[in-house]
Amino acid sequence: MEKILVVDDEIFIRENLERTLTLKGYDVAVAQNRHESIHMLTEGDIDLVLLDLNLGRDSGIDILREMKEVDPEILVIIITGYGTVESAVEALKMGAYDYIKKPFKADALHLIVRLALETRSLKRELKSFKRDGSVLPEVVGVSPAMTDVFRKIREVAKHETATVLITGESGTGKEVVSRAIHNLSPRKDKPFVDINCGSLPYNLLESELFGHEKGAFTDAKTRKIGLLEEAAGGTVFLDEIGEMDMNLQVKFLRVLEERKIRRLGSTRNIDIDVRIIAATNKDLMEAINKKEFREDLFYRLNVFPMALPPLRERTEDIAPLLDHFIKRYSGEFKKDIREVSKEALELFKAYSWPGNIREMKNIVERICIMYEKEIITPDMLPREIAGEKPRPGGHINMHIPADGVDFETMIENIEKQLLSEALVMTGANVLRTSKLLNIPRGTLRYKLEKYGLV
Repeated sequence: MEKILVVDDEIFIRENLERTLTLKGYDVAVAQNRHESIHMLTEGDIDLVLLDLNLGRDSGIDILREMKEVDPEILVIIITGYGTVESAVEALKMGAYDYIKKPFKADALHLIVRLALETRSLKRELKSFKRDGSVLPEVVGVSPAMTDVFRKIREVAKHETATVLITGESGTGKEVVSRAIHNLSPRKDKPFVDINCGSLPYNLLESELFGHEKGAFTDAKTRKIGLLEEAAGGTVFLDEIGEMDMNLQVKFLRVLEERKIRRLGSTRNIDIDVRIIAATNKDLMEAINKKEFREDLFYRLNVFPMALPPLRERTEDIAPLLDHFIKRYSGEFKKDIREVSKEALELFKAYSWPGNIREMKNIVERICIMYEKEIITPDMLPREIAGEKPRPGGHINMHIPADGVDFETMIENIEKQLLSEALVMTGANVLRTSKLLNIPRGTLRYKLEKYGLV
């Protein structure tokens, strides 16, 4: 039960608020001056404070300041009968959640209290995610949009059979979110199996998902267990579900409906116990209208939808994401890079991030490979972020330290970076990536596997 502290010097107001809030199921404490209110805040587990700005000899502004010193996270709603813009704005600047003017209706009071308590609950959830770095090492964000994503991850993770459909632009972190759901669920000790539906042709994808018996087709020399069977008790993540062949969609719909599979070349049905998480950067409703995706499959997948916002719509997350990737890659490459200059951060925030988080990760990795400085400055940034037009010729600006480099390792890092950026540009489509880089698909697949980019 949430506990609310009401601070007002008028007994009628105190009793009225106490009665109204108690009827709504809240635990209510009351105080009439600074001393009582600070004592209760210090001693009790208070979730929310309703604070009158005018308390006779005591100033509500001074009490607010003292409360924030005792508990910086405490949410305070200011009550004022005077309603001056100046006092309300001053209180909000000092960290008050909101204000309400006397006289106020019960409905308005209940609404603002509910919203404040929901905000506190989400902040607490976010803290719990941050504490559990082993479960969610890659989920980073402080924006309201990401706070909502965190809440949804925690809620759907509890329900281990619920099918999840994650949508969002390429690079927004769909696989990271799917792993977070798995790691927080009762299935966390079972396998997490992922497959990209856009990277394999129909017959290979069918064999990978369902498995096959020996002799099911020409190259089926032995029995193969499919991913849906292999993931028993765990989670199957189907990336780029929008690229799945229409014929295979029919078979996969039956899997979702019956929770049974049949290996290729077999006549026996096998029960499966897996959670399905699918993801796509496509507009599936548009694909349905174009007869490229089955409507019935969409509704089977869309039990719990999660839409991930693009990075350009949550600039509050750019600084913490940069800090996260700098710590990772400066440690991996044994560099001393520790922060971003104010000027460089402004350029990062002004950039549109077409490749989203994946693009940022690749850029920070490249900077950590190439430079020895402690602070990332504008001259270290790619031209598209620094606001310069790229020069023709494909020149790569490379810094060689005085003690030399490991040539083979550096060339591999550059090759990996080129592949990563090409995957971002093509939405991880293998055919388009091979055309963009002008290399055969077989060579591309080999290199993707070599660098763990599959």
